[in-house]
Amino acid sequence: MSDQRIPLLVNWLKQIPQKLGIKVDTLAPASSDASFRRYFRIASATGTLVVMDAPPPKEDCRPFVDIAERLAHVGLNVPAIIEKDLNQGFLLLSDLGPTTYYDKILQGVEDSTLQKMYRDALAALVRMQAANHQGLPCYDAPRLKEELGLFTEWYTSIHCKTTLAPETLQALDSVFDLLVKHNAAQPQVFVHRDFHSPNLMLCEDARFGTNPGILDFQDAVAGPITYDLASIVMDARTTWEEPQQIDWAIRYWEQARKNNLPVPADFADFHRDYEWMGLQRNLRILGVFARLNHRDGKAGYLAHIPRVNQYVRQVAGRYIAFKPLIRVLDQLDQVQTKVGYTF
Repeated sequence: MSDQRIPLLVNWLKQIPQKLGIKVDTLAPASSDASFRRYFRIASATGTLVVMDAPPPKEDCRPFVDIAERLAHVGLNVPAIIEKDLNQGFLLLSDLGPTTYYDKILQGVEDSTLQKMYRDALAALVRMQAANHQGLPCYDAPRLKEELGLFTEWYTSIHCKTTLAPETLQALDSVFDLLVKHNAAQPQVFVHRDFHSPNLMLCEDARFGTNPGILDFQDAVAGPITYDLASIVMDARTTWEEPQQIDWAIRYWEQARKNNLPVPADFADFHRDYEWMGLQRNLRILGVFARLNHRDGKAGYLAHIPRVNQYVRQVAGRYIAFKPLIRVLDQLDQVQTKVGYTF
């Protein structure tokens, strides 16, 4: 991010109405993400506020504003937009606090607190899926298939430095087609796309609103109903063992049914749906994390690749249809195939 943005940002903040009591000299970095956006905290007459810097033409604030309004409409805790300059790419937002779910987990959290956090998040997910998704980009079969190409290009070829044989690529492509067909057939709802621990704020202080605060929703789409559940129970930043995944999935499924969301009546069918969606998502993430390292120089994402790889293996190893994928993973991980003989 160019420092040339800072003078522009400071100048914009100085033009904000004095009634807000903005203290420009308190501007300090808060966080950044995998995009070109970055965030600052700043003191005001009513407490801290957050400034988003989303430099055009690389970023566009308009989707953030649109989605924030949709989510606030269904009663979710998202940043309120206090001031905006869409042409320059600046937003002044309410502060949802300093602690993400991910931060809290890293600090160490008692299981009772953790379970309360995730029950709150699952309740928010059910509410979010009732939000208006009309006019959002469609997370359809062509887009799902295109994203799986990230696994082949960035993870397989560039990160693992492996050229797959033509017949292996063909078998892998057949697996991808099967995944996409199944996942694209799921009912369509509002999909956050990154509904996981780094984007959920733990609002322990009432001034930050109800728990959880929800961030990083600007890339929302109309897509498969299990996508966001797969995001949170197979979190790329935090390892959740399968019994915990299933526990949270059941809790979500029960709430979704009570709220008339279009989930299968049989949990076994739903379990397959969210597992296959999780497989799709985590294959994409392997490609994304590899690209963030090799193209963008963000090596920190490499630490999460083994976890995501394990999530992929968890699902792929359960279904015969995904055996070609397991063979590819074994090749990439240099796992020796064991052959058994029966006499």
